[in-house]
Amino acid sequence: MRRFIRDTGLSLVFLAIFIVTLVAQSIVGHAYNNEELAQHGQPPVGYLDFIRSSEFLVDVAENWQSEFLQFFLFILATVWFVQRGSPESKKPGDEGVGTDEEQLVGAYARADSPRWARADGVRLRLYSNSLLLTMGAIFFLSWLAQALAGHVVANEENAEHGLPLETLGDYVVSPEFWNRTLQNWQSEFLAVGAMVALSIYLRQRGSSESKPVGTPHAVSAEEGE
Repeated sequence: MRRFIRDTGLSLVFLAIFIVTLVAQSIVGHAYNNEELAQHGQPPVGYLDFIRSSEFLVDVAENWQSEFLQFFLFILATVWFVQRGSPESKKPGDEGVGTDEEQLVGAYARADSPRWARADGVRLRLYSNSLLLTMGAIFFLSWLAQALAGHVVANEENAEHGLPLETLGDYVVSPEFWNRTLQNWQSEFLAVGAMVALSIYLRQRGSSESKPVGTPHAVSAEEGE
């Protein structure tokens, strides 16, 4: 067990942080929602009712979809684009998907390579792009959940104000939907761009996201230099 915790510590830490912050969001979101209901002369809702509600789901899904879109585009961009000096990038000249020999697939796979890396055809193509496909699928499902839950919330607000109900199609092209969406997207892209650029010149000793402290600024990665 101690070895498992040591070997998976990074994943476990972020899983714990995720659970804590999600629970905290549900608690403060429940309190905020009941404050708004009280201001409109409506009865409060219970905690369990709130975390099953569209109000809670739309806020959670809104953040999830932007995070997974960020990683989907970052993974895709790093295949074809480089940034000299950034540890987040391959070295200039290494653009592209790489050869089978470099990727240890097919005839060049090792005995301990994943089984699908030793396959060919569709299985190899799927496994070769499995990270990007998974990130893209989670983004799409989160975006769909945001759209569906946001549509319910928007129609509940329309009903309270005596306005006509919207179709799902009307909602996903509405300024409200894209205002919620784009304010998350721009912050995610800013964070990724800042990480790529700042890591050229700044260091964090001991972090795998940073070059070694003494590495020259122009070096993209210590390995292979």
